[in-house]
Amino acid sequence: MIATIGGDDQITVLPLLDRELIRARPKPFIGMSDNTNLLAFLRNTGIVGYHGASVMVELGRPGAMNPQTADSLRAALFTSGPYELRPADRWNDVDRDWADPATFDEEPPSRPGTGWTWVNADRVVEGRGWGGNLEILGWLLMADREIAEPEEYEGDVLFLETSEELPSAAEVFRTLRNMGERGLLGRFSALLMARAKTWSFERPNSPEEAARYAADQREAVLSAMRAYAPGTPVVFDVDFGHTDPQVVIPYGGTVRVDGPARRITVTY
Repeated sequence: MIATIGGDDQITVLPLLDRELIRARPKPFIGMSDNTNLLAFLRNTGIVGYHGASVMVELGRPGAMNPQTADSLRAALFTSGPYELRPADRWNDVDRDWADPATFDEEPPSRPGTGWTWVNADRVVEGRGWGGNLEILGWLLMADREIAEPEEYEGDVLFLETSEELPSAAEVFRTLRNMGERGLLGRFSALLMARAKTWSFERPNSPEEAARYAADQREAVLSAMRAYAPGTPVVFDVDFGHTDPQVVIPYGGTVRVDGPARRITVTY
């Protein structure tokens, strides 16, 4: 099952799901953004889901799927075992109007990749993946829904991304602070932070504004980690968020973060 797109109300569907029926008849599920709700539900049901690659955005990308997205999705769908992630050579986060037929006539523009940024990269850790869209996790925390007790996440790898709504650095910090106050942040063995989405139709940031937005978000994340999980390895600009390309992260599956070698490996 591959989600068509995200949204903002899947949290209202969770109480209607039959957990025992889904557990008895599990299906691979792939989605992201608002689908963080269902991915968290599945993990709590004992089912590994896959964060990434919705139909309209990635499979329906103008021109063709990004090769890096396609390679990761193909590996998640048709193989099992370790798959090494790699930084994007080129990336994009400026959208084009789906209502304009010309949007689909040519490859989207892109810019050179900047690699990953590592913090506290002095160890190798491995754990189950948990996280997804930060805004959605904030809603789940407020509703006290599908968030387990802190000890359930001991040693797991947290991965987070933000949406095209471009939450402020203050909102990012406060959500992470609340996770810290709940005793969650200090449980994770590492944090993978996706490349920030910096442009939207409502906020068409200039390159300078986009760079400032990304830098402010990074500092917000670091401030929260310094306060609640000092020393935890953090990797910035991993390509699994609302940007292109988008790799698939196993939600509840194994994620290995090798700081000294600067490598990230997931197991599908």
